[in-house]
Amino acid sequence: MAAAADRDTKRPARMSVWLDGKAAASRGRRAGGDQPSGLDRERITSATVRLLDAEGLAKFSMRRLAAELDVTAMSLYWYVDSKDDLLELASDAVAGELVLPDPDADPDADWRDQLRDLTQGYRALLVRHPWLSPLVGHFLNIGPNWVALSLCVQRLIRRTGLPPERQAGGIAAVFQFVYGFGTIEGHFRKRCAEAGLTQDEYFAHAMGAVGGRAELAPVMDSGREMAEARSGETVDDMRDHDFTSAVDLLIAGIEAQTVR
Repeated sequence: MAAAADRDTKRPARMSVWLDGKAAASRGRRAGGDQPSGLDRERITSATVRLLDAEGLAKFSMRRLAAELDVTAMSLYWYVDSKDDLLELASDAVAGELVLPDPDADPDADWRDQLRDLTQGYRALLVRHPWLSPLVGHFLNIGPNWVALSLCVQRLIRRTGLPPERQAGGIAAVFQFVYGFGTIEGHFRKRCAEAGLTQDEYFAHAMGAVGGRAELAPVMDSGREMAEARSGETVDDMRDHDFTSAVDLLIAGIEAQTVR
């Protein structure tokens, strides 16, 4: 008989844990037998998030999670069918950290401010959990917290005044940009930590190495004016400046489309 920890490679892929009714289970879901004591779906999901934050996606396994919880790997299969189930549950759990505005609650609220706040929150979420970005592209993202975010975004974009045929493009322009920005930022921070350097130390070291390569001189010379305009800032300062400027440009583009 195949070991429980090997099941993930044997099972056919499912569309989503949220489509089979099993995600709602809070205790062991199988009839008969002795369920492992001290476990529930929430505890397992929380431990999954902690492990992913500490060790990353590549090192995560059912065996590693079982060791963290001080249970057998077989015990986990009372609550989930596969590692993918756990990753999908963890993804939705951290999506619940986002503070969502209510675009329809206050007619006088400025959609621009709400959009800025939401983009900053989504960026921070991706940076805080670098393992999240690969999962966003892997799963359907139809858990309750992701659905709440999607609904909030749709209502917010409707408030901009974009015509219906341009609203999906507006969502893509803003939130795919934030996804890319937050993903790169999160991975850069992780790389710096792995190298034992601060972001500023790593950046200075990298720029010094690049500056000594003649074949890279054209791109360095071309970007010199932009770099000098931000001189004296930390990496965090430069990144915050770039993000704010980019979101302002996207908002200006939305405003231009609504006027047209």
